[in-house]
Amino acid sequence: MKLLIKNGTIVDPVGLLSGKRDLLLENGVIVMISEHIEDDSAQVIDAAGLHISAGLIDMHVHLRDPGLTYKEDIISGSLAAAHGGFTAVACMPNTKPVADSAETIQYILERSKENCGVHILPIGAVSIGQRGEQRTNFKALKEAGAVALSDDGVPIMNANLMRDALIRGNRRGLTVLSHCEDDTMVHGRCVNEGRVSRSLGLPGRPAIAEELMVMRDAMLAEETRTSVHICHVSTANSVNIIRQFKRKGVNITCETCPQYFILTHEEILRQGSLAKVNPPLRATKDRDAVLAGLKDGTIDCLVTDHAPHSAEEKSMPLTAAPAGMIGLETALALNLTYLYHTGEMSLADVIAKMTYRPAQILALHAGAGTISLGGAADLTIFDVNEAWTIHPDEFLSKARNTPFAGQQVRGRVRYTIADGKIIYQAG
Repeated sequence: MKLLIKNGTIVDPVGLLSGKRDLLLENGVIVMISEHIEDDSAQVIDAAGLHISAGLIDMHVHLRDPGLTYKEDIISGSLAAAHGGFTAVACMPNTKPVADSAETIQYILERSKENCGVHILPIGAVSIGQRGEQRTNFKALKEAGAVALSDDGVPIMNANLMRDALIRGNRRGLTVLSHCEDDTMVHGRCVNEGRVSRSLGLPGRPAIAEELMVMRDAMLAEETRTSVHICHVSTANSVNIIRQFKRKGVNITCETCPQYFILTHEEILRQGSLAKVNPPLRATKDRDAVLAGLKDGTIDCLVTDHAPHSAEEKSMPLTAAPAGMIGLETALALNLTYLYHTGEMSLADVIAKMTYRPAQILALHAGAGTISLGGAADLTIFDVNEAWTIHPDEFLSKARNTPFAGQQVRGRVRYTIADGKIIYQAG
C-alpha cells in the first residue's frame, strides 16, 4: 500500500530538509520526497498546517510485561505510545521475571508482534535479577535482540560490576543506561530533601545521592574510555558534572523527563503520591538547571520514564505508594508547551531530543530518527499549536497516574505512522 502525505512542513533536526514537502511511502520506506507529488494509487493524508517529524523515540519506558500486566502490558503500552506519537519505545528490564535472559528478551519481541505496530526495543538487565551481584550474559542478550543494558530502578552500587559492564557492554555495542542514586542514602525515602520533606516530617532523598553516582559513572567512563548514559537527570549538580565531563571529551550522554523541568517538590504538597517519582521532584534551582542543560545541549534526550501503576497503588499513603508517573500520551504536548511555545528551544531542537539523539545513543539502524529518501517510513504528524486539556480518562494506557491531569497544553498528535502504516489517527 502507498501512502502520500501532502502539504506538511518537515521538522528535520539534521538540517537536510526544510519547508513544505510531500512524502510518498511504499512498503515501509520513504520512496519520494518533493515539493509536489501526485499518485492516484496512494491513500492521501492532507497535512496542511501540520508538521511532520521522524517517528518519536522514547528510550526509557516501563511496559510491565511480563509479570506486572495489571499495570500495563506491551499491547496497551504500544497503543499509548502510538497515541503520543511514538513509533519506537525502549522498555526497561524491571519486569517479573527480570529481562536478564535471552528467553525474556525473546518473549518481549514475540509479544510485540501482536501490537499496533510500534517498534519495541528491549533493554536487558546488567545484573542477574537486578541484584547487582553477577553480570548477565551480554552476548546472549544482544543476540536475542536487546538494544541496551540497564538495571534501571535499582542503582548498581558495585563499582567494579559497573566498570565491567561498561567495558563488556561497549564491546558488544550495548550502551549502559545508569540509574544514578546511592541506594544507601535514598532507600525508603520518597521526597526530595528540603523544605517539603521537613514540612512533612519525612526523611529526605538528597540530591547528593544522585550526584555522587553521576560522578562515579562519569569517571568510570573516562577511565575505561567507554560510553555511559545517565538516566532521568534531576539535579543542578548532576547537570554540571555531565557538562564538565562532556567538555573533557568523555562519551557521556543523558536524558531527562518533563516533570524535572516543569515541576518542583512543591507538587508533592498538592498532589501527594501522584507526584512521587524516583529520582524525586527537586527544588526550583534544580528545575532551572535541568532546563538550562536542555538548552545548551548538555542533556541529550527527552524521555518519559513512563511508569504505570494501578489506581489502588497510587491511592496509598505517600510513603507506601509506588514511585512513578506515566508520560507516553502527554510528552510531546508538554515538551512543546514548556520548551517550544515558551521560546526556550527551537522546534527542531525539541524534536531532535525525541528522535535523532535517542536513535544515535541506542545505535539503531542507519537513518533512524531522521526523514530521508529510502529511509524507514516511521513518522509523526502533529499540530504544533492545537490547545487541549489533559484528561487521563482518554488515555489508551491502562494507567492514569499523572500529575498533569487538567493542564492546558499546546501541541497534538494527528497521525502516527510506523513502517508506512497509520497506527494512530486523531479522532
